[in-house]
Amino acid sequence: MISEPVRTEILRRIRQAEHDHGVRVLLAVESGSRAWGFESPNSDYDARFIYAHDRDWYLSVDLGDKRDVIEYPIVDDIDLNGWDVRKALQLFHRSNPAFVEWIQSPLIYVESGLFSSAVRALLPSVYSCVSGIHHYRSMAKTNYRGYLREELVPLKKYFYVLRPLLSVRWLERYGKPAPIEFSKLLHLIDDQPALLADVHDLLDRKRLAPEMGLAPQVRSIHAFIETELDRLAHIQPTNASANRIDALNNLFRSVVAGQ
Repeated sequence: MISEPVRTEILRRIRQAEHDHGVRVLLAVESGSRAWGFESPNSDYDARFIYAHDRDWYLSVDLGDKRDVIEYPIVDDIDLNGWDVRKALQLFHRSNPAFVEWIQSPLIYVESGLFSSAVRALLPSVYSCVSGIHHYRSMAKTNYRGYLREELVPLKKYFYVLRPLLSVRWLERYGKPAPIEFSKLLHLIDDQPALLADVHDLLDRKRLAPEMGLAPQVRSIHAFIETELDRLAHIQPTNASANRIDALNNLFRSVVAGQ
């Protein structure tokens, strides 16, 4: 959850960004661990937004040279930045994992116009499960190799491996984008009650502790991760999404027209 004072301050900064840059914010959400549901008490607020300029900004010879991101330094644990809608839709067409997670965030600060409902409606037909499996497998492998191969491990890093591994299981089972909330993925290990209990215990500890620090490996979680990574090293995803560039172009034109 986002406290009311923090929400108010984030909204103030979003409105200031609109004023400073002459843009309209179409969608603003919380990303990262707070949206995933395993934040610590001192986790940053990762506020992300999609914005649009006026129509004439895009009708420019030098459009390719113009900056298409708005970024601010982290102040008071609030990390705020955004993407121009043209950039965002180009990335959506490539199943960019960050954008796909933003539009599924349960923590919403701003929704304006048709943009958010339109991209969510397009998600099943634009998103590539092939790309998703590749992304989450790579994320799990990178975090495992970087943090979890010693006898003493940073316990919070388990979640940066477990979430992508369970997201792959979701993609394999349901053939559609995985939800970003960690809790919605846990039924995928209902058949392993000891593992599930250890994950819940670790989740409770992370939510209460500002910094979990190093500790011995959780054997059941470690065994699951190694088994899944070994399995995924040998799979060959075969499904792909349809090319929906026309639909994305139509949405872009509608947004630029002020809808």
